Amino acid sequence: MNALAVQLNEKMQQENPAIFDMLSDLGQNLYYPKGILSQSAEAGAKAHRFNATIGIAIENGEPMHFRHIQEKLAYKAKDIFPYAPPQGSQALRLKWQEKQLAENPSMQNKSIGLPIVTNALTHGLSIIADLFVNPGDVLVTTEQYWGNYNTVFQVRRGGKVATFPLFNEEGGFHVEAFRETLAKQTDKAIVLLNFPNNPTGFTPSVQDAEAIVEALIEAAENGLKLVVLLDDAYFGLFYEDTIKESIFGLLADTHPNILPVKIDGATKENYVWGLRVGFITYAATPAVLDGLEQKTKGIIRGTISSGPSLSQTIILESLQSPDFQKEKEEKFQIMKGRAVKTKQVLANEKFADVWTYYPFNSGYFMCLKLNNLDAETLRLHLLDQYGVGVIASNNTDIRVAFSCVEESDIEELFELIYRGCTDLIK
Repeated sequence: MNALAVQLNEKMQQENPAIFDMLSDLGQNLYYPKGILSQSAEAGAKAHRFNATIGIAIENGEPMHFRHIQEKLAYKAKDIFPYAPPQGSQALRLKWQEKQLAENPSMQNKSIGLPIVTNALTHGLSIIADLFVNPGDVLVTTEQYWGNYNTVFQVRRGGKVATFPLFNEEGGFHVEAFRETLAKQTDKAIVLLNFPNNPTGFTPSVQDAEAIVEALIEAAENGLKLVVLLDDAYFGLFYEDTIKESIFGLLADTHPNILPVKIDGATKENYVWGLRVGFITYAATPAVLDGLEQKTKGIIRGTISSGPSLSQTIILESLQSPDFQKEKEEKFQIMKGRAVKTKQVLANEKFADVWTYYPFNSGYFMCLKLNNLDAETLRLHLLDQYGVGVIASNNTDIRVAFSCVEESDIEELFELIYRGCTDLIK
């Protein structure tokens, strides 16, 4: 094992041996090398005459570039062409943390690290899987979950998924099922909570969120080491009476056996999907935070090296814009209008013959639970006969993204889905 990894591990073991034990074999071996990037950073601070360290080209005092590219971009060459640091632009990290603290009151005055920039949410999940999942480790999540978790945690890292029902009989979060699933785990578990949930569009109430935290603390008190991932991809799109902040803040500083990890990003929150900017934020004691940041930087350096500077510059300037909050509220109201319209349409009693729907109150999606119809069969029929695209989440469930349908078209969308169902029942 590299001496730098040994040094990080020793610091983490002294500060919190439980979190060190949560690391995968790969995670324990990871470190951030004192190579070209660290030497270049030192040179950037001190080399006032010539800086001949980093692998870019300079011309006339700025990064060399093609004019036909620069002319189409409204940014300075220095902000788009050089490499970003593996951990991301420092200005962007600070601005995103400022945003997090403003939107999540429970994060205030907690021991929380500076967000680390990732190449969007999936990259963040993949980093965490590398850091914490060994073959055979269990990922605890709800029965309705994003299918890409299988690739990230099972296929790539050999983990096992243990699910529990998302909803209780009253349509709230099934706290008891969650608690029972945690009680079945031994030594260590990775818990993944995704709110607003993909595919159902559900976020728990404040009371249920507090009960989730209590269940996790109870499991930790019983000796279970917990890496708790908060996939906050659709954060902020809360349309009804739900918790309005991430559970991450509620979990921070609660128990030495709990490592909360917030994974969020600008992609879906700020409608910039293709820019691929996300963040990982840890909550732990300072020495552990430093160790986790160094190991995370090591993974990034060893895979993508760093995220795109242009995307980070665009997001930073957007967050700094005086129009940011105004435009975000405008888009929120459009999204909320589509969700409300969807519920109004689904209130039609005729639909009860062919489907029920899972509770939804947030995010981009909702799910229909089909009565005696195969979801994949319906999906193909809707495509072939009506030109309507939906997602078959499993044998019984159809995911509908109301986010990408104009409010005025939502009624027609569900009428066509209904017509497709009646075709197959005849």
